[in-house]
Formats: sequence, C-alpha cells, structure tokens
Amino acid sequence: MAQTKQNKTRWVPDTYIIIFFVVICAALLTWTVPVGQFDTKEIKYMMGSTEKSRTVLIPESFKYKLDDAGVPMKDGIKLFEPYGEVGFLNYAFEGMVAGDKWGSAVGVMIFILIVGGAFGIVLRTHAIECGIKRMIKKSKGMDKLIIPILFVLFSLGGAVFGMGEEAIPFVLIVVPVVIALGYDSIVAVMITYCATQIGFATSWMNPFSVAIAQGISQIPVLSGAGFRMFMWAFFTVLGIVYTMWYGSRIRKTPELSPVRDSDKFFRDELRSSEDSEETFAAGHALVILTVAAAVVWIIWGVTEKGYYIPEIATQFFIMGLAGGIIGVVFKLGDMKVNDIASSFRSGASDLLGAAMVVGMAKGIILVLGGDSPTNATVLNTVLHNMGLLISDLSPAFSAWIMYLFQSVFNFFVVSGSGQAALTMPLMAPLADIAGITRQVAVLAFQLGDGFTNLIVPTSGCLMACIGAAHIDWATWAKWQIKFQGVLFLCGSVFVIAGVMIGFN
Repeated sequence: MAQTKQNKTRWVPDTYIIIFFVVICAALLTWTVPVGQFDTKEIKYMMGSTEKSRTVLIPESFKYKLDDAGVPMKDGIKLFEPYGEVGFLNYAFEGMVAGDKWGSAVGVMIFILIVGGAFGIVLRTHAIECGIKRMIKKSKGMDKLIIPILFVLFSLGGAVFGMGEEAIPFVLIVVPVVIALGYDSIVAVMITYCATQIGFATSWMNPFSVAIAQGISQIPVLSGAGFRMFMWAFFTVLGIVYTMWYGSRIRKTPELSPVRDSDKFFRDELRSSEDSEETFAAGHALVILTVAAAVVWIIWGVTEKGYYIPEIATQFFIMGLAGGIIGVVFKLGDMKVNDIASSFRSGASDLLGAAMVVGMAKGIILVLGGDSPTNATVLNTVLHNMGLLISDLSPAFSAWIMYLFQSVFNFFVVSGSGQAALTMPLMAPLADIAGITRQVAVLAFQLGDGFTNLIVPTSGCLMACIGAAHIDWATWAKWQIKFQGVLFLCGSVFVIAGVMIGFN
C-alpha cells in the first residue's frame, strides 16, 4: 500500500498556467478597482560621502482618475490591444519586451540566457564533474560543512552588496555538488539563492534596499546597524539549521525529496561521469580556475565599480568563452571548436523556460497598469488605501500591517529599490502618525520585500534559480511555504520588538 501511495502522481499546474490565472485575477481587478495616481518629486540623500537622488511619490498628492461626471474611473483592460498597447492577451509579448538592458524583464531574460549558455560551455568540458569526483574523494567526513559555509557566504553576499541575479550561475555549479553528496536540488537553491535573500532582507548596509529606504525616509543612511546585524545572524543561523535538518532527512531517505524525479537529470549526468574513465587533469583545473577568477572579477566589479546586469552577463560570457578555448586546446571530453557554439546553445535552451517566465510575470504588472506612480493604475489606488488603513491602527499593529503589506506588495513590485521608491514616501509619514519610528517602517519594508522573494512567481531571480535546478514553481512553493511561514512569524516578532524598544 505504501508503495502504491508513493507512486501515485498528483497533478500540479505548470508555472505558465499559474501565471495565466494570476493575469486573469489582475484583469478582473482593473474592472473593479478605480485607478489613481500620485505626483512625484526628486529627493536627495547622503550615502557615506556620496550624494544620491531618487524620484519618489508625494503621499498627499493622490487623486483618482475621474470621468466627466466626477466619478472615479475603473480602467477595465480590453481583451486585445493593437499598436503596442497592453491588453489581457498581450501580456506575454509585452511582458517579455518590457524594460531595458538594465533590468526589468528583457534585461533579466537575456542575462539568464547568456549565463546559461556560458555554463553550458563550462559543463561541456566536464571540469565540474571531474572536480566534484576529486573533491568528494578528498573531503571524506567534511561534506556536512558545505551547507553552513556556503549559506553564510551567500547570505553575506546578499547583505553586503545585494546579491540576487548573481546567484543564478552558482545554482548551476552547486546543484551537481550537493546531489553528489546525497542531497537534492532544493538544498542547492537554499544555500545559494535563499541565503542571498535572507541576507538581503536583514542587511545593515545593502545599497539597493535599506540604504535607499532610509534615504527616502530621511533618516541617517545605514543607521540601526547593530540591531540589523543581530537580525542577520539570527535568520542566517535559522536558515542553516532548517536546511541542514531537511538535508539530513533527504540523505537518509532520498525518496522523501519532492524533486526526486526532476533530479534524475543531474543524477544521470553524475553517473555517466562516474562511469567514464576521464580523470581530473590540468585542463580541468584551468577551467575551474577560470570560473573562480570570473567570480572574483564579478564580485570586485559589483562592489567596487557598481557593475550590474549588462556587465555581469558579459563577464560570464567571457568566462564561458575562455573555458571553451581551454577545453578545445586540452581536448577535454574530445571537445572541438564547434562544440563551443553547440554547448552555448544547449545551455541557453535549458534556461529558456525560466527566462520566459520572467517576461510573463512582468506581464501581470502591465495588465494592472504598470508600477509608475504618475500613471493612473490599480496599484497606486491599493497603495493609497493601505496607507489610510494603517493611519488608524495602534503602533504595534500598524507596524505589523506595514510588514504584511510590504510582503504582499512585493508580489507586484519585486525590485527592492523600486518598492522603496513607491512605498516609503507614504509609509514614512504614516509611521509618524501611527506613533512608530521611521526606522521600524524601514525594517517592515526590508523584511517584507526580502523574504517574499523566496516564493513569489513574479521574481525573475527566483524563477531563474529554480529553473536552473529543474524545479517547477508549484513544487518549490509547496515545499517552501512552511519555511516561508517560519520566516514571516520570526519577521513579525522582530518588527513588533522594534516598536517595543523604540528602534531608531
């Protein structure tokens, strides 16, 4: 009976189907919620010795779009729109071409494809597989340390320089390593992407979230570091403990893994590598050193030069090209010149599905009218009314509702800096009215923004990372929801504690 139950397959909706139903819900909102807009202004704030500026909304400027009779208008979306406009059925194309190379949909999509192609070349050299075999032989008894060490490193990356998209290629590296050690691909995503977002959410110095939010809220940038460092340590340890607990269960009973079937791809790759007589050679070492050098170059570029998606994508492309040349010169896996092109194509195609999800998720926001405060949209109306609600509540409850709202709002605006620019000009003065410090309002923002990046299907980084691990979103969400609940509960405790101690 147990075997029958284990083999029973359950229908799980594909990620594209889930997004389509979300688009339907978004379309219905446009027919039921009146649209509104804000005026904006440019503010300046100091980050260290550097003056920064940001365009933000003016909270008291909100106004509904009115018809000729003076009644707030509902801008119900049409089924189809020609000439580049957004209709309900335009969401896929318009979402995929939205934005520019610096981010949003199209930039992230191309980034994913180039990174996938670059690692396709690296994997074709068999350097990773041979390196894994050698590492396992050399690290007997030390393999349990991989989870805490990598988790701390990636969490620091999220906390210090807002690591997010940079985690995508690391998933491609770490997945075969942890599977070879007896874990599953969920563990790989936890110690890479999830760790970065825990660091991102609890950071004391992230320039893309907490620094911008504090600047907009007109409180000293990077203030409150002591409280946040303690919070970072707490949540990082929590993530490590949870991941190690889950990983130990999977090592003991592999059949418990919800990604057992999808991990077969990686297990087969490792098995074929083990069956081959190819041993770790000088060429493999050079490829791995190339990957390591590229990682160091990228970290330097992000922290010292402010490199972002276009630069990082090119850095990974150079890494892949260099790895391919080494593979041809040293004849790794009998590699030929044409194999560089074919493996790049194959690697990019493996992540094509994840890239398309990014564009479709952006389509949800476009159906709602976009995320610009100056355009009359449903999101602006929701933001305004949530502000009115918070102003009438007790301090502790107001802070918690801010946290809850920021968590939900992140579904629609997953950019940390974008969400800060939209919500903090409203939340900061509301915090004054509710009797809580602006520092607590920033805390509610960063926790709500960061933690929900681990589950919302509109996050391009999440979808790319689980796509690289061959995990569909529905399976990931079903597993992740328990950990998400733990994070939300602990986040609520920290927000309320911030109110109680007068965190400022």
